[in-house]
Amino acid sequence: MSPKRPPKESSSPLGRILQNTAWLLGGKGFGAVCGIGYLAILTRTLGLKDFGHFSLIFGTAQALIAIAGFQTWRVVVRYGSEHVHNQDWGKFGRLGMLCGVLDALGAVMGCGLAAILIYGFAHMLELNPQYMDVAFWFCCASLWALVSAPTGIVRALHRFDMAVYVEAIVPTGRLIAAVVIWLTGPTVGRFLFAWAAIDLLEALLYWIMARRLAPAAVNWRTALQWRQALAENPGIGRFFMVTYVGSTLDAAVKNGPLLVVGAWVGTKAAGLYRLASQLSQALTKLSSLLTRSVYAEVARARVSSQADEFRKLAMQTSKIAGIGGVVVVTVAILLGKELLAIIGGDVFERGEAILVPLTVGACFDFASVAFEPVLHSTGRAQHSLIARLLSVVALALGMVFFIPLGPSGAAWAVALAGAVSYLAMGAMAWHTLNLIDRKQISIIDPQAEAEAATGAGAGEPGSTAG
Repeated sequence: MSPKRPPKESSSPLGRILQNTAWLLGGKGFGAVCGIGYLAILTRTLGLKDFGHFSLIFGTAQALIAIAGFQTWRVVVRYGSEHVHNQDWGKFGRLGMLCGVLDALGAVMGCGLAAILIYGFAHMLELNPQYMDVAFWFCCASLWALVSAPTGIVRALHRFDMAVYVEAIVPTGRLIAAVVIWLTGPTVGRFLFAWAAIDLLEALLYWIMARRLAPAAVNWRTALQWRQALAENPGIGRFFMVTYVGSTLDAAVKNGPLLVVGAWVGTKAAGLYRLASQLSQALTKLSSLLTRSVYAEVARARVSSQADEFRKLAMQTSKIAGIGGVVVVTVAILLGKELLAIIGGDVFERGEAILVPLTVGACFDFASVAFEPVLHSTGRAQHSLIARLLSVVALALGMVFFIPLGPSGAAWAVALAGAVSYLAMGAMAWHTLNLIDRKQISIIDPQAEAEAATGAGAGEPGSTAG
């Protein structure tokens, strides 16, 4: 039984990107409204100090997810798009369930790291000892709530419309829970418990949706065929490791500064930084939505389009993202202080000095939305990894020189890292597109082509890993 077909699609790649982004934006627009609501309740009921504790616990969980979460959705989209294009649901199912098993292994590893980090080093973050147990269990729940593999299955099938309904569970649930907790007695523990329960519910629903969309692919029988999945997808081990390291480095840039602020400046400063970071992410939400749509469509174009169309798609999305970034930074400069005061109250107005550089850094990510998909889809994932490494080096240097300025210094270090990543990855993506134009490389992964021609796929290290 083949997967259920999506609604009528646009005939052009850019049209499909905008169509998928519109679906995501509808859901995320609703989510953003809910998010502002529950964030306002959090900040105003907990106060700056306890919101700082909440932020540090949440940030720790995000850091653990970055380390233990393998970003398997990229693997499913990168390799699964070809299986979907060929309507080979057996191969697609084995790939998707292999990634699901990897997610579970990552969650187990992450729980062990959570115990070490929280019970061994919580004092470095000035975390209140009474929150240590709840912090540990929240981190464990967050790790098991990862939905990377089913997310990749849904995106490879281009069912962004269905994802909207499931992802609406989180903002809706958090807003309802925040109101109930506000009325019955707000505490850090209650908010964390509610957030964890809602995330776990979303994970369960995502797997149910993936199963309903592709019943022939998502089942336990295909999960047991992981060796075959490795053999059917040449180069998957190398791609997995490169994208894992790259996503971990990216998460270090996004989540590390919050923990540094908490350890270096204090809990209240961490709360201030967290609210500014949340608002900057809300302002640049379109970048993450475009990334989801672009990544899936570029992977699709790799197996179904001509080289000139592939290049045109990358250039069009980059221009759209660049214009959007300029608009977002302008909004942050003109209205940032007022937005922070509306959400958190007067005590959070000081976050304006943090918000602007964080928004600048986020907009560099926004403007580079097409770069990483281009590199991944052409078998040059290691190039994006080099750009991530350079950004981490820039972040570290920025922290050394700017952290004496306080939370705003950490924010400017993030902006510096974003600029370095944009310039490095942009140069590599531009060079790759020029090579495609000169027909020196193919939009089909060169490694996969070579292995198909020589029969070397069976010799991949991953195929004998079992």
